Amino acid sequence: MSAIGYNVPIPKEQCNDPTCPFHGSLSIRGQVFVGEAVSQSEGTVVVKKERNHYVKKYKRYERRTSKIHAHTPPCIKVNKGDTVRIAECRPISKTVSFVVIEKL
Repeated sequence: MSAIGYNVPIPKEQCNDPTCPFHGSLSIRGQVFVGEAVSQSEGTVVVKKERNHYVKKYKRYERRTSKIHAHTPPCIKVNKGDTVRIAECRPISKTVSFVVIEKL
């Protein structure tokens, strides 16, 4: 168990980002997701989350996707196409309320 309360490895690199859950003062609470990084910019990544939704009329499942904006700390290097684990935190900006805690 690491310092943030989840069983994820602590990054080897050090950073001085105040919104880093490992080296800053950002606390993690709420939901945790695994998804694919669709696009990446400086400090932020867009994660695609897929889920199955049951359609009662046809007795089948359909695949639904949603995009979540997440903050990327400098100590975790994320590229487009990577699978990442994100956790909910306090709102960092208008659209960002999640932070990347692990690159899978």
